[in-house]
Amino acid sequence: MKKALHTILILFLVIFTNPLNAQLKDWGTKVGIRGNLLFPENEFANLGFSGLNNFSFDWYKFSYLTEVYFGINASRVLELQLTIGYGKYSGKAYFDDPEVSYGEYRSTIIPVDLRFRISPWEIKNWNPYFYIGGGLMSFDLSINPSDELGGELTEDAGWTGIFPVGIGTELVLSKNFLLDFSVGWGFSTTFDLDDYNGGEENIRDFYFNTGLGLSMISESCMSDRDNDGITRCDEEKFGTDPENPDTDGEGLNDGDEIFIYQTNPLKADSDDDSLSDYDEIMKYGTNPLISDTDSDSLNDGEEVISLKTDPLKADSDDDDLTDGDEVLIHKSNPLRADTDGDGLSDGGEVLDHKTDPLNADTDGDGLSDSEEVLNYKTNPLEIDTDSGTVDDFIEINRGTNPLDPVDDIIQINVPIVLTGITFDTGKDEITPESEIVLQGALKTLETHSDIFVEISGHTDDVGSESNNIRLSQKRADSVRNWLIAQGIDPDRIIAKGFGEAIPRVPNDSPKNRRLNRRIEFKRIR
Repeated sequence: MKKALHTILILFLVIFTNPLNAQLKDWGTKVGIRGNLLFPENEFANLGFSGLNNFSFDWYKFSYLTEVYFGINASRVLELQLTIGYGKYSGKAYFDDPEVSYGEYRSTIIPVDLRFRISPWEIKNWNPYFYIGGGLMSFDLSINPSDELGGELTEDAGWTGIFPVGIGTELVLSKNFLLDFSVGWGFSTTFDLDDYNGGEENIRDFYFNTGLGLSMISESCMSDRDNDGITRCDEEKFGTDPENPDTDGEGLNDGDEIFIYQTNPLKADSDDDSLSDYDEIMKYGTNPLISDTDSDSLNDGEEVISLKTDPLKADSDDDDLTDGDEVLIHKSNPLRADTDGDGLSDGGEVLDHKTDPLNADTDGDGLSDSEEVLNYKTNPLEIDTDSGTVDDFIEINRGTNPLDPVDDIIQINVPIVLTGITFDTGKDEITPESEIVLQGALKTLETHSDIFVEISGHTDDVGSESNNIRLSQKRADSVRNWLIAQGIDPDRIIAKGFGEAIPRVPNDSPKNRRLNRRIEFKRIR
């Protein structure tokens, strides 16, 4: 007995921990065999609807029904099942006193019926159902009660209607096999299964049955075992895994890839751009079927992973150059509209001005491309825009017109303010910023080796006149000494300090006083 209990316990553990679930609903056809233990119901039996209060098994003789069945899955709720059986319907013929027996009855029964099995529940690993059906049953009595029964003896053989009803459940054993438990009734339309008609007390003969069956199923072409929206036959056609809703493991289920996104469910990165289809659709909004969504000549993966540019926008920094052109052709920064920081956008430099977006001073004349284009209107590709032998930077800093070649030759006794030469307050040391401006004066003297110049220093009216003359002289001397240190003949340069005597503008504001504190460059012969 213990062995039997252990076997049953192990069977139930296997059944209810078995992961195979989809076969309960997703199958096409089913064949099986079922063994039923029958409990007859008639004038002699008290099991069912008659005489339950006086129930006993004294009338019982072993009865059984073996069935084979063929099922078709009409839907996930309805199964049509054709059942053919063979069995014995038997018992003792007595009424109230078991000591008074009238013999036995035994009929061979062969029912054939069509059942509608309804299973509306979706429960993992088991499939409860109820059924109702109808058909015909052949019966043939091989043992009859004696004539002492009285009443009217009936036919010994014939056909009757049979109407099976009941409940049951299926449990998964394996991919192709199910265990079937059921209980029910088989209602006939005859009085003749026990060969007795008791007149007014007569009841139509039927039986209660409990059964255990084994079903073998074949999977339907329309099944979707992994619930990915693709039927079994379509999964075979596409080559996807019917047991795995995401064959390529990138996060999108196979059905969505095929029917919604048109991506390849067998390949995590359909367009080979180094971004998975899932990331393209769910994170970045890029097209998983096109490696370069914004058509800028950079693939989406490169933009997202390496360059950090926008894969949905061909020009991430709005400089009128595509990210691809910036990276592949111009080597400029696709995330910065002005790569060289000269005040001109990369697009403006490349498309309009033809300047170098990586070099703030394309022609190397000391003026940034932006200053030349926006402020002075000079050519950022030419050191000397007016081709007058003096470059733009020198002309700007000495006050001549870089667009007019006439003034490139310095006129005698025409002073040129060397704008940008500055000194610390009260001091005469040349600052590093001033040296940049002096490069223009130096180049003029180097270019025109025959000219002689006067360097004059000027101050504002703050301080005494004598101090201002002395300070302006020292500052002029500092400029002269710097030029001499760069290789200019000392005899070509004289320095004079004029103090506050020759203001450019009235000394009536801080701004004007700053304009009056200046160094001038004048050709004297």
